[in-house]
Amino acid sequence: MPDPSTPRKPSRIRLYLALGLFLVAILGWTAGWLWARGEARARMDTAVAALRKAGYEVSWRDRGIGGYPFRLNISLTEAHVRDRSGWALDAPVLEAQAYMHAPTHWVVAAPQGLTFTRPVGGPVVVSGKLIRASLSHLQNVPPNISFEGVDLAFQPAAGAQPFSLQGAERVEFHLRQAPSEVGDEAGVWLSVKNGKGRLTGLLGRIAGEKPISIEWDGRLSRASALRGEDWPSAVRAWARAGGRMDVKRGGLTAGDALVGVNSGSLGVGSDGRAVGVLDVSLRQAPRALATLGETGAIPQDRAAAAAAVAEARENGDLARATLNFEAGQTTLGPVAIAPAPKVYEPR
Repeated sequence: MPDPSTPRKPSRIRLYLALGLFLVAILGWTAGWLWARGEARARMDTAVAALRKAGYEVSWRDRGIGGYPFRLNISLTEAHVRDRSGWALDAPVLEAQAYMHAPTHWVVAAPQGLTFTRPVGGPVVVSGKLIRASLSHLQNVPPNISFEGVDLAFQPAAGAQPFSLQGAERVEFHLRQAPSEVGDEAGVWLSVKNGKGRLTGLLGRIAGEKPISIEWDGRLSRASALRGEDWPSAVRAWARAGGRMDVKRGGLTAGDALVGVNSGSLGVGSDGRAVGVLDVSLRQAPRALATLGETGAIPQDRAAAAAAVAEARENGDLARATLNFEAGQTTLGPVAIAPAPKVYEPR
């Protein structure tokens, strides 16, 4: 019988090729990540330079960019932003993250809380279980902006004026571009659930220690015109372009009191105050307006007249009425009851 042939050693070419391709892929991915990190740094520096040129104060103590291999993580310590009108935001630590497969979708978190400063009221320290925001679809006008806060606490700094909220179980805000068939329009949605307030006057008397909830759903026309060097200049440009907010629904619940917004349209006057009309439903309106008169928030004759208007329009415990914002005043029917809400402080 012939001797069997000696078996050949298995070829390792395929193994070497696979290993080589793997190493090339790693090197290519690493080069791509390093390029993306450089782009993130450069674009951030460009944006900061543009903000400073427009009059903003932007600074931080340290900046770190990491997250290799699948993310871009930017960490800022002692971050500070202030606009020309006096609004400011400070955070001990700000952390931003985007995935490599979605480099224009950023999530920003403030794990150690933040402080926002009001032009008149002063700083308010915000802490909570979760404080984060997201920014995406940067090509849209406006881009998608969201904020979410869970178990928030609001504490005015020493010497600052009180803030209307002490805390809230959940706060959400969303700004979105409307569908393309609608045109130059944006959706605005705000929700505050189970808030605890520092309310004075009318709502303070009615709400007591009971929770406060707010919901607002509106559509912003001429959204592309809402831009400027600061908030007042952006709102003025938007108002000059004919911008309006159409209210789809909204409401404020404070204890037994309810202000439900069924529909309406609002703009902003040259004095920085709201102008327009809201169709509202009011619960406990006569009692609430009488309380306004008793506390001196409005003259007693006006309070009595407004209470009579609300009582005449009551159906059960709800009164359907119209709130008009005109010439700096809020009127219920024909009776002026309060100044119109201020959107910005004119300079």
